[in-house]
Amino acid sequence: MSAHPTSNTQHPTLVSGIQPTGRLHIGNYLGALKNFVDLQNSGKYECYFFIADLHSLTEEFDPKEKPKQILELTADYIALGLNPSASLGASPKKSTIFLQSLIPAHSELAWILNTLTPMGELSRMTQFRDKAGILNEEEISKPEKWDKERELLPKTHQVVQSQMKAVQKIHTYWANVGLFDYPVLMAADILLYGAQFVPVGNDQDQHLELTRTLARKFNAKFPARRSPGEGGGKTFMEPKPLHTETPRVMSLKNPGNKMSKSDPASCLFLDDSPTEIQAKIKTAVTDSGSEIKYDPKNKAAVSNLLKIYSSLADKPIEKLEKEFSGKTYSEFKTELAEVIANHFADYRTKKKTLLAKPHTIAAILKSGSQKAGTKAEKKISEVKKKIGITI
Repeated sequence: MSAHPTSNTQHPTLVSGIQPTGRLHIGNYLGALKNFVDLQNSGKYECYFFIADLHSLTEEFDPKEKPKQILELTADYIALGLNPSASLGASPKKSTIFLQSLIPAHSELAWILNTLTPMGELSRMTQFRDKAGILNEEEISKPEKWDKERELLPKTHQVVQSQMKAVQKIHTYWANVGLFDYPVLMAADILLYGAQFVPVGNDQDQHLELTRTLARKFNAKFPARRSPGEGGGKTFMEPKPLHTETPRVMSLKNPGNKMSKSDPASCLFLDDSPTEIQAKIKTAVTDSGSEIKYDPKNKAAVSNLLKIYSSLADKPIEKLEKEFSGKTYSEFKTELAEVIANHFADYRTKKKTLLAKPHTIAAILKSGSQKAGTKAEKKISEVKKKIGITI
């Protein structure tokens, strides 16, 4: 397949989604959405981007807020540059934007894939262990990990380990099954559309490898046959990861932690006003000394701000270091706040206009879901036929 397909070449399919869990921040943009827009605009892929509302149910949520979050994330997609397309003959520089829960095939295929997935495979997934608060054996063996719990326990190291393993079981007991099974639904999201590529960060590589494993297992167990006596084929293709360089954006208050919406004061939301951006950047922590230099080990705070500036202004960090040589942190922060505010100015205007017409956003979602649903239904029908549950 040519790296630069012509208009007569079938473009490889690309699939990805984001959970609707509230306002997006600059880490979400640089880690995913900026890449989505670039991939769409490359003209190399048939892009399917979805609102992962089923995945979002694995964490605490307010049912009254969920519809608003779905519409807001759709508005974010469009305002940032994803170009929704409703027609099957769409230009490759458009994307199909759809709502996961409007397409039953996602849940149906996830259940079918569950029957091929060993529990051991899912229990070792690092994201599940992180979210469920489960540590591995090496971490359990370090009593300093459990300072708070040790205050209530005998000081004997072996007893601490034993007690902490019991705590682990409690964490596992209370973790919801949806969180445990998340990677299988993710596999269904991808395999339904015959995705050849999936844009992922390093934290999703493990999940994508499970998707590839399940595709192989299904193909081996249920070989595709066009008619009796013909040779076997493949129902699912194994998707490849599409890695692009994405900066890891850290908290403005604590550069040792990732930026998170759970701490609004240290988080730059995409729809923050210029005044809010200026205030947050002004109060962002800096490092000892006054040199504006990229040094993640010794100057983590300034390095984080330089990464943000570089990514939004499309300037190499080395060039920024030269531009701000001899300047103060205050001068650097003032210019950075201006860069951020200007970068998202069009987005803020477009999002406000879109949210004023919620019925239009809903119509776009329904139209995209209808198109995606047509493709998904064809695949799930093929799967059901292969496993013998059609009559």
